[in-house]
Amino acid sequence: MTKGDIIDAVADAAGITKSDATTAVNTVFGSIEKSLKKKDKVSLVGFGTFSTNRRAARTGRNPATGETIKIKAKTVVKFKAGKALVDSVN
Repeated sequence: MTKGDIIDAVADAAGITKSDATTAVNTVFGSIEKSLKKKDKVSLVGFGTFSTNRRAARTGRNPATGETIKIKAKTVVKFKAGKALVDSVN
């Protein structure tokens, strides 16, 4: 499923135009992104929780050459599926 598919589904379910559905979907995704940038958790009850985690800098190895390389620290996004989502997929 793509973002376009989600927009189509929202437009059909809510009986609104695709333009309005696009605005709604972009607003939801934008709100999640803003919260994660502030290091806040985003909990959608029954669906799951988005959070961020800081990965420390570390050394790695280039598998092609065997050369040791430095991997920079970075922030990654995590998603933990909620029980209702997990149960609905099984």
